[in-house]
Amino acid sequence: MASHFANAIPTRLSMWQRVREYAVPPSMIETATARRATGDWAGACAAARVDVDLDLRAVRQRHGTELVTLLRADLRRLAPDLLRWHMPRIAPDGWLRPGLTLSLARYPGRLHLVVRTPPAWADAGQRMSLALWEESGSGAVPGHPHPHPDRRFRLDLHRHLWDAGRSGELTRRCAAITASDSSWDESSWAEASWAGEAELLLRAEGRARGAFTVRLGARSRAVLELVAPDDSHVPTLRSPRRPLPPQEVAALPVLPEAAARVLPDLELLRAGLVTVDRLHPLVAAALRAYGPASAPRPVPEPADPHRVECRGEVHRIALRDGVLTAVDHQPAELRREELLVALGGPALPCLRAIDSVHRSPQALPAVRERLGHGDVTGALAVIEGLLGPGAMLRDGPLREELESAAARRVEHGLFRAGLVAEHPAAGGGAEVRRGRLDRRTPLPWRRKRGSRTRPRTGLPL
Repeated sequence: MASHFANAIPTRLSMWQRVREYAVPPSMIETATARRATGDWAGACAAARVDVDLDLRAVRQRHGTELVTLLRADLRRLAPDLLRWHMPRIAPDGWLRPGLTLSLARYPGRLHLVVRTPPAWADAGQRMSLALWEESGSGAVPGHPHPHPDRRFRLDLHRHLWDAGRSGELTRRCAAITASDSSWDESSWAEASWAGEAELLLRAEGRARGAFTVRLGARSRAVLELVAPDDSHVPTLRSPRRPLPPQEVAALPVLPEAAARVLPDLELLRAGLVTVDRLHPLVAAALRAYGPASAPRPVPEPADPHRVECRGEVHRIALRDGVLTAVDHQPAELRREELLVALGGPALPCLRAIDSVHRSPQALPAVRERLGHGDVTGALAVIEGLLGPGAMLRDGPLREELESAAARRVEHGLFRAGLVAEHPAAGGGAEVRRGRLDRRTPLPWRRKRGSRTRPRTGLPL
């Protein structure tokens, strides 16, 4: 095998590297932590873009004071930024797994504290929501495709992934993986800890021993059995002595994804793709022994302007009075050249460079990543740093990205308000299904499809 293939970064780790860079920005962590430290759990949720869909007063009236006491204690321990850090994600973008209901805690009376992600068509902003789910109720949530807690994705057995008071348990769990299996870094499966995790799983299901499944892929499941000669021996795993029929396999407990796989942060540290100081502070405190504390960062250069060859000279382009300007040209000369361009004449190289930066800057991929993960503030900060706060955006990829993000946020608002219960193109007949409008549809196509000056073959955003 060629060396450049052997040294390539695995696709999964490349995705998680981008997630750690953009999905939970430091500003979110700082604000959410400060509010949580003062006891403002609702404010911490707002800072982490988590909507709260529960009313403690209504919960008290329906289920009593004891349950509200337990629920309020968990909400105060909840670190919503840490929860976002560990939420399940999908390739290739690393966005939150859509349409998911995930259990965080169980309470007497068959009640669950759950976190939900919106369906894919309404996931703009990558927001989540907290709610209380009752097993005995209908469980219907308007517009949500999967209102019941998912058996594969659950964190009620892994409170250290969202409970700030128990985040230190991550050290022990990672130590169990690395100490008992020297080859763990060659695979993302944490097989060394499956026996211990299965014991917790079965105990939560009211069983001491028995069979369970591990989902290895879309069409692949491993069926294992937790056994031990007696309570004084460490439980071990083995294959069932007899093949189980599909109906029994489907009814078996499922090992949660958080237990089945190695923590992505641990993989990134071992691969040298991230340093400890780039992790969430609560995660970094637990994983300091598994990677370098920090790496030397390039010293930011002083506001060195862009340099362009113009009329046989090297000219500078820099921010002046909040806008990107060709500083080596007089204002009167620039106004005259802009008028010539408006009349169809050729533009100065400096003006062409400014126009190119406004339409498609080199930082456009970073802006896209931030917008995709819902970090609008971070994306605008990057744009202002490039173009200045007084810049007027021109037609081009950058403007299209911002307009598309705004349109998707409207879709999410409609979903949250219950005004659109399903994908706008669902159930619209053959014409709509033939060309479905979604977040990956190029903006010019959306405009054309939604134009009122031509026959409409789809729904406008």
